[in-house]
Amino acid sequence: MSLILASASTARAAMLRQAGLDFSIVPARVDETEIKRGLQAEGASVREAAEALAELKALRGTPPAGGLGDDSFVIGADQMLACDGRWYDKPADLAEARAQLLSLRGKTHELVSAVVLMRNGSAIWRHAETAKLTMRDFSDGFLDAYLAQAGDAVLQSVGCYQLEGLGVQLFSRIQGDFFTILGLPLLPLLDMLRNHQLVRT
Repeated sequence: MSLILASASTARAAMLRQAGLDFSIVPARVDETEIKRGLQAEGASVREAAEALAELKALRGTPPAGGLGDDSFVIGADQMLACDGRWYDKPADLAEARAQLLSLRGKTHELVSAVVLMRNGSAIWRHAETAKLTMRDFSDGFLDAYLAQAGDAVLQSVGCYQLEGLGVQLFSRIQGDFFTILGLPLLPLLDMLRNHQLVRT
């Protein structure tokens, strides 16, 4: 039995590798912006949106029926950031990242990370966790220095920060699982993979 990560996220791949998993990567092509817009119009919650996107990614990463690897387990994952009713997307450039960080400054936002495990085109398990992060009321000067030092790396995160690095200085309070903040509820996923003998017990 093989394992597939249906994601182009380097952070998620790194977490799985560091946990000792053997897997292949099949990035799922999903128009997240359009899907999010539709889900929000339907009144979906942030959690429901994250789970829907994670499942769609897993489905897109599933090998075609009858092909090699069609009995694989496929991991789909997604992370949503919400604050004051607004859903955030990854910034397109540093100017957009700056605007997003200014809008989050001094506020508490939610990060919802969802993961779906799929086999033969059917979701066999799904899980989502929420973390709450409060940004401190940092100065404009600090923000400009942060963006100059962090550079384009902030564009890889929906919150424009990497908590394992310089981004931790943006915060005054963090509530939630570290792996969830990085974009993958890793411990529950590992438990599920052990149940299917994909990780040693």
